[in-house]
Amino acid sequence: MPRRSKGARLQLKAARRGKGGKITHQATWIIRDNGRDVSTGCTADEIAAAEKKLEEYIASKYTPKRRVRHIDDIPIADVLSIYLDAQLEKLRDRFKVDSESEDTVAAIRKFKKRIERLNAWWGAKMLGEVSGEACRAYRRKRRNRGGARRDLEDLRAAVGHHAAEGYHREIVKVSLPEKGEPRDKWLTRSDAAKLIWTCWRYRELQKRSRRLIDDMKAPTAKRPLRHLARFILLGIYSGTRAGAIAAASPIPALGRSYVDLERGRYYRLQQGAAKTNKRQPTVPIPQRLLAHLRRWHRIDPEAKHFVEFNGKPVSSVKTAFKSAVRLAGLGPGISPHTLRHTAATWLMQKGADPWQAAGYLGMSLEVLLNTYGHHHPDYLSDAVEKIAMRETGHERKAHVSGAVSGAVIPLRRNNP
Repeated sequence: MPRRSKGARLQLKAARRGKGGKITHQATWIIRDNGRDVSTGCTADEIAAAEKKLEEYIASKYTPKRRVRHIDDIPIADVLSIYLDAQLEKLRDRFKVDSESEDTVAAIRKFKKRIERLNAWWGAKMLGEVSGEACRAYRRKRRNRGGARRDLEDLRAAVGHHAAEGYHREIVKVSLPEKGEPRDKWLTRSDAAKLIWTCWRYRELQKRSRRLIDDMKAPTAKRPLRHLARFILLGIYSGTRAGAIAAASPIPALGRSYVDLERGRYYRLQQGAAKTNKRQPTVPIPQRLLAHLRRWHRIDPEAKHFVEFNGKPVSSVKTAFKSAVRLAGLGPGISPHTLRHTAATWLMQKGADPWQAAGYLGMSLEVLLNTYGHHHPDYLSDAVEKIAMRETGHERKAHVSGAVSGAVIPLRRNNP
């Protein structure tokens, strides 16, 4: 009778010595799996890292079943795995990376981290166990309403993808926590100018020497935040989302948001990308911003993107933006998305037509009015004017019903 396989497991491979007795190869952890040895690259004292490698190896071996089953027989781990494979393929195409370099993209790392969190909680459960109470339990475990909602949105998308592929027929509903209040953080014009000048003028600091006792740092010729100045100008004057700003290019190509410098049009939807709920309409470019864009293109006509760092396009500016906000001395809660809030607020403060402002920003009129409408100079102006207007002529009556304590408020009569 054949011996039963022990499955994949860790084993410490002893150090190897040369003829003189000197160690030539350090002791390392390997994965043994049915007679096959897989190197982890972890030394003897890196046990936690080796265990992580083993976990990834086992996960890579597992293939979820792709056939129609009842929801009580479908592990949620299978649902998440199928969705992960499908989304990673799309994200790799979007960011032009392969499977080996995908972890260099922040959006892919965060997505994989969310799926990992979901799998740790839901993976062992069956799809039929998804309920409102289970979702609320996950919310309590997560201790963060916004984070729990974002995770559960991924779970809902995974369940929807599983159903769309025809792997289950029953209806499964994922209950989401309520949305938080919309953020209304925006920059004043002086704050925006301060942030731009900070990015433009900042020089990287480095220690004068490598001696431990010398902690003095001196400015160098490196300008690591200058690309952010362009990013901020594009964000404030166009109200565009961060992804379309990073993809903005004077040269039309797949995966880029094309900026037509001759006609002054910004095609925000990346070429080759499908339309989503995040509206990215084509809009005219303000003259002030258009002058900047044309000047940047004259300075470097070979650049493929308007916002580049060390000659390469940026995928995320969150870390650099956080440093710039700190250096500028601005308050907390300011992120790249604040630029979009700022554009919407400035449009309302200037009295722009709400319908045109919503079209320019790529948001619904309802969202614009609910979130930014109170900044408009005409906000409830008619009601404010009418509420204090004195009645004249036939409009005046002897009595009106008051809203104060249900009392009747008498009006003063004209003397005959």
